[in-house]
Amino acid sequence: MPDFAQLRTTMVDTQVRPSDVTKFPIIEAMLTTARENFVPAAKRDAAYVGEHVDLGHGRVVLDPRVLAKMLDALNIQNDELVLDLGCGLGYSSAVMARMAQAVVAVEEDEDMAKEAASALSDNGSDNVIVETGTISAGAPQHGPYDVIILQGGVEELPSGILAQLKEKGRICAIFLDGALGIVRIGYKLEGEVTWRMVFNATAPVLSGFEKNAEFAL
Repeated sequence: MPDFAQLRTTMVDTQVRPSDVTKFPIIEAMLTTARENFVPAAKRDAAYVGEHVDLGHGRVVLDPRVLAKMLDALNIQNDELVLDLGCGLGYSSAVMARMAQAVVAVEEDEDMAKEAASALSDNGSDNVIVETGTISAGAPQHGPYDVIILQGGVEELPSGILAQLKEKGRICAIFLDGALGIVRIGYKLEGEVTWRMVFNATAPVLSGFEKNAEFAL
């Protein structure tokens, strides 16, 4: 049986730290969150590889480097409320639960949401609420949020998601243009969100975040 604790340490030392992620809360959260408990049982041995782990239904656990660099850009504080969209089986929410005051995780696949809630409970992540619902609708009933993060690719971002972001809040997503992907972080000031590029990455497009097909003759 793999030594998962050692694999976690190796993941942080060889994937996260070399990506210039050095903030202690991120390092500590990724060292102490059992990633293998948030992937399908058949893929536990591959939980710490340096790539996305496919969960099915168009959902992935993001590559550790990608998630860590997104969290580094967001700089989550321990008094902040986070909205985690497309949480899958809950790994990202478990990591952020160690950094934030509370996390609201949204997953539209009912079975996946139930598994996420169970895994998060077993992990002791008592400050995470798992909501089963349309990812692109977010969870306005719990907002507004200091931080919003999307666990997958985005071609178009619904305006309703930005409306759930607090003034001076931050949002981070992987924006896709064909095969190319760029992680951008947005800052909300005076009701408007301005974006800056952080790094290149790609991921499957989340349901509801696809670009509308343009009609052409």
